[in-house]
Amino acid sequence: MMQQFKFKKNILSGILTSNILASCLLCVISGIAFAEDLILPGVEVRAARLYESSPSFRETSDTASLLSDEPGISLYRAGGVSSLPVIHGLADDRIRIKVDGMDLISSCANHMTPPLSYIDLSNVNNIKVFAGITPVSVGGDSIAGTILVNSAAPEFSQAGQDLLINAQMGTFYRSNNDARGINLSTSVANDKAYMRYTGSTVEANNYKAGGKFKPSGLAAVNASTDRTKDRGHLAGDEVGSSYYKSRNQALAFGVNLDNHLLELKLGWQDIPSQGFVNQRMDMTDNDSQQYNLSYAGQYGWGNLAARAYHERTRHSMQFGDDKLFWYGATGKVAGMPMDTEGKTSGVNVQGDINLSQRDVLRVGTEYQRYRLDDYWRASPPAPAMSPNTFWNVNNGQRDRYDVFAEWEAKWNTQWLSLLGLRSSTVKMNAGNVQGYNVLMYGAAATVFNKSDRSKTDNNVDSTALVRFTPDASQTYEAGYAMKTRSPNVYERFAWANSNTMVMNMNNLYGDGNGYVGNLKLKAETAHTLSATANWRDAVQQDWQLTATPYITYVDDYIDAVACAKVGKVCAARTDGFVNLSLDNQTARLYGVDVSGQMSLFRGGGFGSLSAIGALNYVRGKNLDTGDDLYNIMPLNAKFALEHRLGGWTNTIQTKLVDSKNNVQAMRKELKTAGYGLVNIYSSYEWKYARLDLGVENVFDKFYADPLGGAYLGQGATMGTGVLHGVTVPGIGRSVNVGLTLKY
Repeated sequence: MMQQFKFKKNILSGILTSNILASCLLCVISGIAFAEDLILPGVEVRAARLYESSPSFRETSDTASLLSDEPGISLYRAGGVSSLPVIHGLADDRIRIKVDGMDLISSCANHMTPPLSYIDLSNVNNIKVFAGITPVSVGGDSIAGTILVNSAAPEFSQAGQDLLINAQMGTFYRSNNDARGINLSTSVANDKAYMRYTGSTVEANNYKAGGKFKPSGLAAVNASTDRTKDRGHLAGDEVGSSYYKSRNQALAFGVNLDNHLLELKLGWQDIPSQGFVNQRMDMTDNDSQQYNLSYAGQYGWGNLAARAYHERTRHSMQFGDDKLFWYGATGKVAGMPMDTEGKTSGVNVQGDINLSQRDVLRVGTEYQRYRLDDYWRASPPAPAMSPNTFWNVNNGQRDRYDVFAEWEAKWNTQWLSLLGLRSSTVKMNAGNVQGYNVLMYGAAATVFNKSDRSKTDNNVDSTALVRFTPDASQTYEAGYAMKTRSPNVYERFAWANSNTMVMNMNNLYGDGNGYVGNLKLKAETAHTLSATANWRDAVQQDWQLTATPYITYVDDYIDAVACAKVGKVCAARTDGFVNLSLDNQTARLYGVDVSGQMSLFRGGGFGSLSAIGALNYVRGKNLDTGDDLYNIMPLNAKFALEHRLGGWTNTIQTKLVDSKNNVQAMRKELKTAGYGLVNIYSSYEWKYARLDLGVENVFDKFYADPLGGAYLGQGATMGTGVLHGVTVPGIGRSVNVGLTLKY
């Protein structure tokens, strides 16, 4: 089913553009419905805010945080601007993410560069989330759903009027990690053309948990024969490697001629440093450029949309300030420099054909070309890391060719149906590899180089959905979807299984374990059944309640297995973690999302007061092994009271999370205790300014993040001195302030 929320211009214009606490419309969906461009006239999408606060007041400043309060969605812990969304227990590459229409791929062995990290949240205008029953016109190469992120739509002046000029600037500060940022947005347009610039910079130190969770100092110093150097001391409540610094800029140009719009969008990202608390390495540089040319036109027969894009990423990893370099007999080793170059190009064309007032046919084709080089320079005098450059992936290739057709029919005012079919061909290959040296890596490299690495998957997606609206106070929807996803480059082509250090670098999961890929992996196929019931008062103002149960069976689910199961001999380890490979198995996930709101009173001298809430539950099981699936969010709920009076908006919110006891034994996943948090937000808006105040985690509660992974934020993370058995904690109390000025 689809969940959608939009940021209204009069609120977002100064708030998201400034990265400050303000009225971000994080919605509880009142009815599961198709996105605007998928809806025939007369089908209305309504949404309720869970609370009115800016995403910049969260513990991180990443765009994925905009989704954290949506029913059915949670976030994997990653870097401060790079967390990974999860839909109904399925995450990362299992979700298709499009940024301004571009399909982007994470170019990193630790997935430090997910698609949502390529757009700063100050540049986000709206997000549409399709969960489970995803129309084939927006799905493809994913089994969980689709997230569409769009920057602001162009605005043009009226013919004969003066230039339309907008400008906004904002700044914010968060006390817990000294996060501070500033950004600017400005645009100019006449009735035919527009130009817009957005730029932002944000920087933060390590955040502090709600209490001590480890000894002070670098307690994880390697006690082996390698010498180490104490690079500083971290307090017992300081979460190492959670700092970040990011700069983003974007330019957009557009020409509007009658019913035809041509746009060119350019984006630049520079991340000079970003710590990763659940990875053994940190990001020391990330440079990305995006080029995005699109066309949208209206014709007598319907609509035509076309897009061509290219994205290039240059990514580097190394030990950051909270992690330790090694010292050998001849002096300091140059750490472990790792470099990645990824290039993604694509072309999409879609036509929406109005067959009749009842029927719309959507047809389209897509092509995506992806290339990846992942190489690690030698680090003498360490014998395990010299004298050659280590090629983790050499000329990795992943090309996808899709065609689809989708029929939507509005039979009458009560019944709507959707049927769709997509055919997808994914071709993958990779070049020969080499290790740091022949002695330690030669045998594994030879096996890989002699293997057939050319893989072709022929995948099929289908969707069938029906919606019944008997009257203005209720809507019911049910559907089935079959979705497929081919493995990513690292899942298939990561090859080195003879060395724990190298296996640790190929970790997409933040669990501290080491991984080697599997050339024999098949594409995953998910079968999802879902239904949604939405009840509300007839005028849709006083109350509403939505419930969405779902169940998903995944054939050939890619899960962690012992290396021996797939015929690999992996290095043994004694540090509490484990070296693993990947294999196709069978999985089942089921759950329910419930959300609602109620107006407690409205009007008069006291303003209005509303109660809003959401509850999410998902359970995942590996049916082949009986093990639980990894990193499944436990039962959780959110409740808020929102008061409005004139320019004031005041919100108190409670988040409740159950203990996580269903953990995956294969990965040695750690359990977490339940917790509850209280957040308070207040804002006042004038015509050209807005002031925001907030206190998050009011009682400075200590808690372990259920999806935070293993704590690897400090010390000799490649040695035996890692703080094993510690999960990543959540952020402690933070007092936040923000100011937005707009013209």
